[in-house]
Amino acid sequence: MMENVLDNPAWNALISGNKHLSFGTAQVKYFDKDVSPFAAFVKNTPEHFRQLFELIPYNRLALLVSPLELNIPESWKTLQVIKGLQMVYHNSGQQDTANQELIPLTDEHVPEMVALARLTNPGPFESGTIKFGHYFGIFENEKLVAMAGQRLHIYNYAEISAVCTHPDHAGKGYARQLMAHQVKRIHSAGCIPILHVKHENDRAIRMYEHLGFQTRKEVYFHAIIKTKTDIETGARR
Repeated sequence: MMENVLDNPAWNALISGNKHLSFGTAQVKYFDKDVSPFAAFVKNTPEHFRQLFELIPYNRLALLVSPLELNIPESWKTLQVIKGLQMVYHNSGQQDTANQELIPLTDEHVPEMVALARLTNPGPFESGTIKFGHYFGIFENEKLVAMAGQRLHIYNYAEISAVCTHPDHAGKGYARQLMAHQVKRIHSAGCIPILHVKHENDRAIRMYEHLGFQTRKEVYFHAIIKTKTDIETGARR
């Protein structure tokens, strides 16, 4: 599979490895809001923005990812545009050996997972995000202090996501161990690891490069929300 499927990662995940979690039409797809805010188009056009607007409810957040900044139609409210990097593993890094027990995370751990994600903000994480699969965590005193999992599954690429450590346990190498574990799991499944990281997160980028990831290209995450227009609001008065 050619790397060009990574130019539209959410779309290609929604029609391949994450197809079982997708909703929408042949041209416009999205995840349930409790799984992920990602939505995507086969091609970014005003017509497909219109179709998504008709498909999802008001006040529903939609997260679009693109290698270029998008022109968002006025019917949508743009909450944030985040510049990031898309990185691909090239099997040339130093893999740390896990010296902590890595525990498979299940539905019973979801409240702790959501709380850790809210605290550390690695990216969108909801009660159903665990459905993407392959989440592992590190516990201390029976409390979840670090985790990592997978998110977008794009043909033969698998995205490592939700890599986070409680601030009280930073500097212990937990993220490196969890990342190395995910890389090995993805390789054993015959896939190639990828990830997305905020452009300014220098510390994380250095760690990913140490593990063997290389930047493929810049990407933009557009957080938009469907809101009622002034005309619609006035018509209801």
